[in-house]
Amino acid sequence: MSTLTIFNAARPTAAEKPAPVQQARAIPAVVGADLEVPVKGGKLVGYANLDYAASAPCLEPVSAAVAAALPAYSSVHRGAGYASQLTTARYEQARHTVRAFVGARTDDAVIFTRNTTDATNLLAGCLPEGTTVVVFDTEHHASLLPWPDAVRLAPPAFPGEAVRAADDALAAIDGPKLLVVTAASNVTGELWPIAALAHIAHRHGARILVDAAQLVPHRPVNLTALDLDYVAFSGHKLYAPFGAGVLVGRRDWLSAGTPYLKGGGAVRSVGESTEWHDDAEPRHEAGTPNVLGAIALAAACDALTATGWTPLLREEERLIARLRAGLAGIEGVRELSLWGPEHPRVGIVSFTVDGYSAREVAEALSSEYGIGVRDGKFCAHPFVRHLLGTADGGCEDDTASAVRASIGIGTTQEHVDRLVGALRDLVSR
Repeated sequence: MSTLTIFNAARPTAAEKPAPVQQARAIPAVVGADLEVPVKGGKLVGYANLDYAASAPCLEPVSAAVAAALPAYSSVHRGAGYASQLTTARYEQARHTVRAFVGARTDDAVIFTRNTTDATNLLAGCLPEGTTVVVFDTEHHASLLPWPDAVRLAPPAFPGEAVRAADDALAAIDGPKLLVVTAASNVTGELWPIAALAHIAHRHGARILVDAAQLVPHRPVNLTALDLDYVAFSGHKLYAPFGAGVLVGRRDWLSAGTPYLKGGGAVRSVGESTEWHDDAEPRHEAGTPNVLGAIALAAACDALTATGWTPLLREEERLIARLRAGLAGIEGVRELSLWGPEHPRVGIVSFTVDGYSAREVAEALSSEYGIGVRDGKFCAHPFVRHLLGTADGGCEDDTASAVRASIGIGTTQEHVDRLVGALRDLVSR
């Protein structure tokens, strides 16, 4: 079964499907594709960026959209001048674009935030009193830490166990409850059974928040078809590194929750008492928002939609298969996985190298080969320790860390082959 088939276990009806793209465009280029970096000896080499899971480079159409908006940049929602009206229109159009990109329901709120962490913390402040949150220890800290009294579940041995563990935990909870889960692991890239987990959550009267930060750059997502209550993701991982993220989902909790920031725009009137907006978007977007970030995020959504997912998926699957096969052929290199090598995943691979700390590997790849990867625990400390079979090691301690290579638009076969060759060189020393 293909990755796409597993992810889209709940398929949209004809009414839910977005309008088909008539003609796919070529895969867009990224800004900085021709970047050269120095290596030992003073030579310049083309940069092999294999750190997309941390922050993806900017797409050229995104850069162009921001440049086009700058001449008329002005305040939003408050000005009568032409530039203000135009900027407001662009900002609100960005909201509609993001709504369509994730297949949201027509009445869902779309709240612009700084990033995924900001979005999950915003929702945490809007939970009804007495809400119990259920979350797996496999989560990124953005999804693991905002909840003060969460029920934390151990890493499941297989996807069905994840569903069963969530089922058991939710069944034991009275009152409001929220299940929090990633769509694609930022450590292993493995896809989670979010459609099945959403079904279980709703069967127990719970809601589900999906951290889609690592999914949306690699796969389409349809909130309506998957029956998700909330999704959160970041622009900087979606080729829009201009400081915007988004929380999309049901309005009622958001409209009733304490305003995330208290200030101008979040209020209807201020006097002896304050009347807050009961509309979720203005209620939680106080102050001047990151207009250019929202425009950039929408431009990235437009660019991926116009390109079409088929060519993007084919190229990613070709490159990640080549990378994983190369790593598997190097003695002493071990890929990290929760559910085994055959489980579907996005373009993320984490691994260890015998005889080297993760930091030593990353520094050698950078200084000698012009390759950028990530090393550490990837803001998922409990999960990485579980995968490595160790409970020790602080954030800066190399003894419980790994190396992560991640790919995306702009990754080439030469980048992949350079990494594999460099690792062969390292282990043969």
